[in-house]
Order: sequence, then C-alpha cells, then structure tokens
Amino acid sequence: MINHSKILMAFAALLIFASGMAINEALTKSDIETAAEVLGIDFLDDEEIELALPGLERQRETLLTLGQTPINNGLSPTLIFNPVLRRDQLPASKTVSAPAAPPTDPTVTKLNSQIVNTAKASGEWQWLTVEQLAYAVKERMVTSRELTEFYIARLKKHNLTLHCVITMTEERALAQADILDAELAAGKYRGPLHGIPYGAKDLLAAKGYPTTWGAEPYREQTIDMDASVIEQLDEAGAVLIAKLSMGALAWGDVWYGEMTRNPWDTEKGSSGSSAGSASAVSAGLVPFAIGTETLGSIVSPSTVCGTTGLRRTCGGVSRNGAMALSWSMDKIGAITRYAADAGLVLAAIANYDPRDAHAIEAGFQYEWPTTRVKPGTRIGYYKSRMERDYPFHAQDSVVLETLRELGYELVPIELPEEPEIRFILSVEAAAAFEALTRSNKDDELTRQVANAWPNAFRTAHFVPAVAYVQASRLRRQLMEDVDKVLTEANVDVYVNPSWHSNSLFITNMTGHPSITVPNGMNEEGTPTSITFTGELFGEQALVDVAAAYQAATQWDDLHPSGY
Repeated sequence: MINHSKILMAFAALLIFASGMAINEALTKSDIETAAEVLGIDFLDDEEIELALPGLERQRETLLTLGQTPINNGLSPTLIFNPVLRRDQLPASKTVSAPAAPPTDPTVTKLNSQIVNTAKASGEWQWLTVEQLAYAVKERMVTSRELTEFYIARLKKHNLTLHCVITMTEERALAQADILDAELAAGKYRGPLHGIPYGAKDLLAAKGYPTTWGAEPYREQTIDMDASVIEQLDEAGAVLIAKLSMGALAWGDVWYGEMTRNPWDTEKGSSGSSAGSASAVSAGLVPFAIGTETLGSIVSPSTVCGTTGLRRTCGGVSRNGAMALSWSMDKIGAITRYAADAGLVLAAIANYDPRDAHAIEAGFQYEWPTTRVKPGTRIGYYKSRMERDYPFHAQDSVVLETLRELGYELVPIELPEEPEIRFILSVEAAAAFEALTRSNKDDELTRQVANAWPNAFRTAHFVPAVAYVQASRLRRQLMEDVDKVLTEANVDVYVNPSWHSNSLFITNMTGHPSITVPNGMNEEGTPTSITFTGELFGEQALVDVAAAYQAATQWDDLHPSGY
C-alpha cells in the first residue's frame, strides 16, 4: 500500500519553503492544498492532509538546513550516471594513445612542407591546421615561442571586437613555450601538440589565474589547481594562452563583459556556451580550443562559427577542475577547424582520472584519418528528420549525396521520441548553484529573463524528488531504445541535422559522442553545419567520416574576412 502522506512530503516540501510564507509560521491545510495544486497532486483528501502536516513541518526544517549547508560546486552526488549499458560498449583497450609525430606519408609531408614554407615566408600562421603547425615545430621551422607570441598578439587585437577572451595567460604561456623549445633542442619531443598554443573555456581551472565561469558573482574567483584537462594538455606539450569566454554559467554567449561575437558577422553572437572557444578558433586566434557541452554548447557555436566540434562520450574526459552544471550530462571536447585536429586533441585529454567520480576507464587509440573509404561502410541517416522541410535542409541533403559519392552505404534509421525529461538538467544545475540562488546573488547575472539561469534555478525547486527519479528511469529506457536502433541498423555512425532534430537532446541524455562540421553557408553569410553521431566511445569512426567528408568539400577551408 502507498503511504500518501509520505509521498506528499517528498513532492511538496520543496515548494512549501519557496512559497513566500514566513519560515517561522506553521504550515496549514491551505498551504498544502496550494502546493498540491501547483504540483499536480490529486490524491489527497482532508484527512490525509491533516495526517501529513506534522511530518511536513519536520521535512521543511530538514530542507531548510540542507539548503543552507555549504557544498563545493565540484562535489559530485552519489548518484553516478554511466552511459554504458553493456560491457561490449567499452573499448577493448583502456589505454590512450596518439600519433608520436605528424604523418610521415611522403605526399602528406610534401604538402605540409609547402604550406608551412608559405606561412613562414608571410609570417601568417593562423589558417594552418594543428597537424601542419606540428610539422613546422618538429622540423624547427618555427619555435613554440614564436607561435605563442603570434597568437597572443592576434587574441589581443581581435578580442577588442569579438570579446572572446576573459583572461590572458601570457606569462604562463611564454614560460612554457621556452621550456618546450629547450626540450626540443635537447631531442625531447612530446608529440604533435608540442609547442602548439590553445585556449580553454573559462570553466576550467588554471592555477594562478581567475576562473570566472563567465558570471559576475564569480568574477574574482580563483581555484588553486589546474583542471585535469589542462594538466593533460600540459603533458602533451600544448601551451595555454587564454581563458576564453563562455555564456554565464554555461548558457548562451552573454557573459559579464559582453556578448561574444561571431567572426562571420560581428553584429551577431557566437552562440554558446562555448562561445569564446568557437569564435577564437573560427577567426584563427588559436589553433584549437577546449569547449564543453551539456545540451548543445559545442554543437551550437561550432555551427554558427563554422568550426569543427568533437563532443566526447560522457565520462570519457575528466571533469576534475571544471565547473559542474549537470553531473550526469556535462561533457568536454575539442573545437578545431578540422576533424583530424579534433581527434588529435581528444587523444591528449581522454586519459582516465579517478578524481572525477563520473570518469569511465576507456581508452582512445587515435590514428590519423584517411580519406579512403572501406567498401560497404554503413552510415545511418535520420530519415524522417532529414526529409522534412527545415532551415538548412538543402545543405544537409547535399551531405547525403556527398557521402554516397564517397562510397558509404546510407542506411535509414529512426530515433525514438524523446520523453519529457529535460528538467533533469535544470534540477541538477539548480543543485549545483543552490548557494547562488539562496543568497540572491543570482540577481548579479547579466541575463534576467524567463529563458535564463536565474529563473531556471528557481523554478527547478518546484520539481518533486520523485519526478526526478522517474525521469532518470525514463532516461535509462531512452538509452536502451537508442542502443537497439543502432545495433539493429548495424551502423557505427549516423548523420543528422545539427539543430533541427531531437538527436541533439537525445544523445546528450544518452551520452553518445558527436562531431559537428561546416557544410555550407546560409543566406545571411554565416556557416551551417551537419552532425555525425557515433556509438559510445566511437570517436575514431566519427573523425574518420568527418575527415573524409571535409576532404571532399571546401567548407572547412573557408574563413571569415578581416582576420
């Protein structure tokens, strides 16, 4: 038998203490009736309400105490999300590896040499790939110090327009570049990222520098550590030159300093929340950047800025030292201009780290992609969504034609309809920033509209605990349904509209990886994109397909003017 009074306590207590009544006033039958009406509870009679009142009083006291208990943003809950349904979804190897050096294929080497020599003669390095820059550094055609100074100067110049930088890390960068140059002179080469500058979204801690999360209440915040991703990139030889802008607390492209601009049209924002990462890469201000995604924060800015965004399988990159928004949905990835570069960066940051309670020990053994397509390779396409009339349908249709011409076998698939579980994100985010809401410091955030964090945090308090658990159960069912679709279709990768599809929401809930690449221009002169989604830990297949597509098209080679 169900005890209705206990259910009510779980469902209604969060509403009660937020209802505006004085805390020291005793709860009344009318209070319960109001709470029940708001929460859609229709199973209580007068006798049951009277029976529940004493327990609800005690529950309110407990919740008030809980709400006032300081909890560090980085402390994970004991409820751990794991995207893995079966052991065979994990990679066979738990190790992570990357190429020891740039490609040695004679044709590739000759091409890289020609491109690098041209850049060296002109002094303009901004449009070279990470692969080409790696060749230049390894062959002593440019030093890390020279590259670092070059990109720092570009960031300082163009940030005046793009507002993509929150903090320069110049002193750290130059010191590291000198160390890396000395190592190379002594015969020590760390790999293709040796000496390559980059930027990181400002939710990643960097010792000695502010970590602002793009939000006014945290503008002066310093975290005395390097995030795991920063540590791993240090080890790979990459050089952090800037903390890049992000929408406040990872929503949108508006932060306390300004709105981050799209290099293709500076009247428009760069989208978010990895706003500065995509903007800076698009304008050639950094060779690559680190972004994060909870629900579109790599896909969306990569789309409007014309960059390549690789989102790792949930749990595949350590979030230690990163701002927590949703413990079950946050993911870290690479933003580059080319798919091959994104895979290379991922190989540097995919190492298992037990300091992240959600980390999964899964390897990623990266190989430089080839444009050669194995006959019979199958790619799914989200048929019903790609055949609808939607913006960018024309560009997406050409993608399918290109894939067929490359030799891929296209297989129609249909994803399940998504359940109504979006509030999982807002509930976890509200918990992550409970102290901000209760202190009313959320009023300091720049965006104060219905569709922004302050309001979302407040309304999330009205979600019953039981509903959150039920949503988690439906999420598990969604994971099983998606797995069934991909297994029965026998595809490693499927293609779908970047925005105009429920795939973005579904796969952020299931934890699947994706790569987003430019696939055209819209009528307004800004880029469009297509997204490839892979099996869990199937990032190599994603990079291979995306690189083959980019080799057959010109969209990744276009750059905004003026940079």
